[in-house]
Amino acid sequence: MSAAVVGSKPPLTTLSSTCRATFASNFTSIKFPATPLSSNLLFFRLTHTASSNRTSTFRGFKRFSPVMEWQDCTVKMQIDVPISVAYACYSDREAIPKWMPFISSVKILPDKPDLSRWTLKYKAFGRDIEFSWLARNMQPTPNQKIHWRSMEGLPNRGAVRFYPKGPSSCIVELTVSYEVPQLLAPVASALQPFLEGLLQRGLERFATFAKSYT
Repeated sequence: MSAAVVGSKPPLTTLSSTCRATFASNFTSIKFPATPLSSNLLFFRLTHTASSNRTSTFRGFKRFSPVMEWQDCTVKMQIDVPISVAYACYSDREAIPKWMPFISSVKILPDKPDLSRWTLKYKAFGRDIEFSWLARNMQPTPNQKIHWRSMEGLPNRGAVRFYPKGPSSCIVELTVSYEVPQLLAPVASALQPFLEGLLQRGLERFATFAKSYT
């Protein structure tokens, strides 16, 4: 049996009974490792008949990637400014690094104001963590909702909702959903409460920042 090259179209040949028997014997004796298909490429090596020393190697391909875990965090807080001020303050994306502890920069694309590049930098779990992503702001509802989703980079999405609480205060509720980065998978169970604490601190700083926002 001649070797087949992946991607080529060799002419069809008829296998002899001896060749078919050899093929079946070699194939059924193969022991497959007990690992997920997604973890490695699969290799099948078939030995030809005794009259030939050639072997053919067929490469299988990864069919899918491991499904990563998504986590959700929600925090909320009363902010002692009118709802219109809180909404305007949070809409100022490039000012977010001034009050959100782990966001180091936000840059709005000049030609596409609904898009912005975000950089996260923080030291946690014994390492320096840094991620970036491109986010698109979806159509907002003035004084009610701001929401976004990442287009590339760290997969995440979220929303900020504003609820009136009298003429001079409001409730701000922040929800963030994200795919746990592979780097942080070993500490995934601790990541969610840790990030909720950071988000809560961010809202506390936002409450102070909003009072001086003009």
